[in-house]
Amino acid sequence: MKFIRNILDSVKPHVQKGGKFQAFHSMYDAADTLFFVPDVVTTKGSHIRDGVDMKRAMFIVVIALVPALLFGMWNVGFTHFASIGEEAEIFTAFWYGFLKVLPIILVSYGVGLGIEIAFAQSRGHEVNEGFFVSGMLIPLIVPVTTPLWMVAVAVAFAVIFGKEVFGGTGMNIVNPALMTRAVLFFAYPSAMSGDKVWISESADAISGATPLAELTAGNGSGLSLFEMLVGNYAGSVGETSVIAIGIGAFILLFTGVANWKIMTSFFVGGFAMAVILHSFAGSFPDNSYLELCPWEHILIGGFAFGGVFMITDPVTATQTETGKWIYGFLGGFIAILVRVLNPAYPEGVMLAILFVNIFAPTIDFYVVDANIKKRLKRAKVSA
Repeated sequence: MKFIRNILDSVKPHVQKGGKFQAFHSMYDAADTLFFVPDVVTTKGSHIRDGVDMKRAMFIVVIALVPALLFGMWNVGFTHFASIGEEAEIFTAFWYGFLKVLPIILVSYGVGLGIEIAFAQSRGHEVNEGFFVSGMLIPLIVPVTTPLWMVAVAVAFAVIFGKEVFGGTGMNIVNPALMTRAVLFFAYPSAMSGDKVWISESADAISGATPLAELTAGNGSGLSLFEMLVGNYAGSVGETSVIAIGIGAFILLFTGVANWKIMTSFFVGGFAMAVILHSFAGSFPDNSYLELCPWEHILIGGFAFGGVFMITDPVTATQTETGKWIYGFLGGFIAILVRVLNPAYPEGVMLAILFVNIFAPTIDFYVVDANIKKRLKRAKVSA
């Protein structure tokens, strides 16, 4: 690390104000704080000091995403070779998936960070930390076959109109990664839906349909409990393995980065709606989703991934303690509702979380307002 420190120190005078390359100061600052804790301290007023700053917290989230990323890379290769009727060793399958997923990661970070650095430089601000997480989330929630130019367009739109126009990290009202997915879904639906787009270069040995697509077609998910947990089936890169996502959840909860109330209430809300809808299975035999056991809804599709990594985004979530329970519960409740009752869109997690993102301030407002009224009423009674 001393070697990196020396390089950064030698470059610093040239990117400071008045230096030859001052236009790249924000880029330098991003690299400096990426490797080292900032040495800037407050000089007046009372502040809470902690050894973990925002950038460190963001990197914990990235570390928590690594199990899902590594499994997703292997799964891309596994499903590809299975689709052409071949068996491949673990490393062969992983290497194939690595080569397919890596370009999406590079485009996501290249476009997103490029735009954030440009905005930071134009405003004279430091580069925000938020996209370190969003840049990794985006490759995990899109099909591996999504054209790179589509990823670039969607990322650019989401960063500019979903984040920077509101003031950057900490000011955005919707999750940038989910907004990227929404742009892809509504602008380029052919790349985000269908039976064979989820497996890289799939042949006819197996169908490339996701379990939710199979359910929409009335064929059943076709998965065993073991397959649901492991996740070796077609789907977005990082959303299939509940085990890998569970490892990430443990890291987030153990470090205190993610809020356990939001995460827990999301799964409770989804399970509750699944139980309610499952009770109507006999009345609507044409809807395969109603026949699913409630716990199966939790294990397939992007529900688990959304409940661990998306709904827990601290910027777009509610801030009050009671609001966190309401926010998470509504997210899971609506996600299963959309999945089951909307035949045109079998995965409701994205829409549900974006919906509750928008209503998070409203939820907090009414929670705070209720607390104020309760305390005023208590004060009157005491008087």
